[in-house]
Amino acid sequence: MTTWQQFSDEAPALSESIAARLRVHKHHVLATLRADGSPRVSGTEVEIFRGLLVLGSMPGAMKVRDLHRDPRFSLHSNPGHHTMEGGDAKISGRARELFGDEKQAILESYDQNPGDEAQIFELGVEEAVLTTVSEDRLHVDLWRPGAGVTRRSR
Repeated sequence: MTTWQQFSDEAPALSESIAARLRVHKHHVLATLRADGSPRVSGTEVEIFRGLLVLGSMPGAMKVRDLHRDPRFSLHSNPGHHTMEGGDAKISGRARELFGDEKQAILESYDQNPGDEAQIFELGVEEAVLTTVSEDRLHVDLWRPGAGVTRRSR
């Protein structure tokens, strides 16, 4: 599983642009897979903590059940209000739940500790995309582990 830190090391400019998109708004959209394979979207908050992209959830939430059954996810940054300023960020990968000291360190970092019952997941990065618009052109920057960043423009 590729951590956020590994992504950041391989693609520093792209990872910073995507991190900025995740910081500018609190709420984002997480896609998971239901038991029957159909998609589910859920609102979520994510943070970058010590080189990990993490999300927290109330215990037993449907997204938690989905991630336990099938760890694949896609995260879409909140696109903001009527603009593509800063771009449109998407991350896909696999999640793993954190326990013990890893979980406790994250819980202690929150301004308002959600409590020990919260479920915390690391989101491993298998693909990161930033779509931007400049000079009437659409640019799609794509990163995958070990493949660097590629850009397509239209």
